[in-house]
Amino acid sequence: MQDVVYISVTSDVATDQRVLRTARTLDLSGRPVHIIGRLLPDSLPVNDLPFRVTRFRLVFRRGFAFYACFTVRLFFFLLFRKKAFLVANDLDTLFPNFLVSRIRKWPLVYDSHEYFTGVPALCHRRGVRWFWKQIEKLTVPRIPVRITVNRSISELYRQEYGVAFHVIRNMPPLWRPDKKQTRTGLGLPGEAPILVLQGTGINRDRGAEELVHSMAYLPDVYLLIIGGGEVLPLLKQICSEKGIGGRVLFTGKMPYVQMMQYTSVSDLGLSLDKDTGLNQRYSLPNKLFDYIQAGIPVLASPLPEVRNIVETYGIGELLRSFDPEQMADQIRSMLRNREKREQWKKSLLKAASTLCWEKERNELIRVFRQAGISFPPV
Repeated sequence: MQDVVYISVTSDVATDQRVLRTARTLDLSGRPVHIIGRLLPDSLPVNDLPFRVTRFRLVFRRGFAFYACFTVRLFFFLLFRKKAFLVANDLDTLFPNFLVSRIRKWPLVYDSHEYFTGVPALCHRRGVRWFWKQIEKLTVPRIPVRITVNRSISELYRQEYGVAFHVIRNMPPLWRPDKKQTRTGLGLPGEAPILVLQGTGINRDRGAEELVHSMAYLPDVYLLIIGGGEVLPLLKQICSEKGIGGRVLFTGKMPYVQMMQYTSVSDLGLSLDKDTGLNQRYSLPNKLFDYIQAGIPVLASPLPEVRNIVETYGIGELLRSFDPEQMADQIRSMLRNREKREQWKKSLLKAASTLCWEKERNELIRVFRQAGISFPPV
């Protein structure tokens, strides 16, 4: 019996595509895989996954109390396992994994999904940011194998700690559904243009408020918002005030395959994160690659990593302004320009064959082989 690979994350697992793709890749090694996350009131079920999942039910959902409870639970959960291989996702799971790896002499891989100490929630909270920085300084230089999501964040860590991070981008698998749904089958309008905004964290400074305001200037267009986040109540309030609620459709969270069915029948995918800190500036959102696989052009904010993808592959446009009226003008122009849409469609086909998990996975396998996990030929 081979050592179990324990993958830790503070998400609810169900919609964490990076963690699930990593788990499926490690499952190819023949080792048992066990994910540890947390259970929230609106968490989707995870019964159909080919590996074990344990989700902690915690009294606290955010802040220091949540982190303290999760850390203690995770530490003791891992400490008394049999011999294991550990994978910590993000800084908020790293410390207990680090302690257990030192005590039990187990290998540990760190996967940083973002520049954690640069997230907007920490930018103006010096004490909290200092706390996380101390954990980062204590642990990161002492971990032999480190992963992150793009070259910009990898370079930030190299400059700060003098250590290398392997780059594994958040790319979905090639989108080849067994049966593609129609708009009618999904309960969507058949002829009107449809915009889509995805996100497991549709929060402030993601451009969602301006986008909903822009819908007042797009009377014949529908907007599909898929996912969850703290700003959703405000978006619904804006819809009510503007009288556009019938054209802005909130689906809530949904499984990946179902989400991609909705995305693939849309006309334009939106990625509107603002440059509000280092983490946002150098982000490369999952939804950008989902839109590519779905074959729909994108309108995206001009963050460096996003700009590189949009311009290199010619798959859409970069947002010129967050002003709702100007945003609406750009959206209208993109929807009406048939010549550009034909060119974007051709470019998207080429991009989808390159920017997919089937190719990115090879690099992840190489990294885990370096960490000591053997894989059969894939």
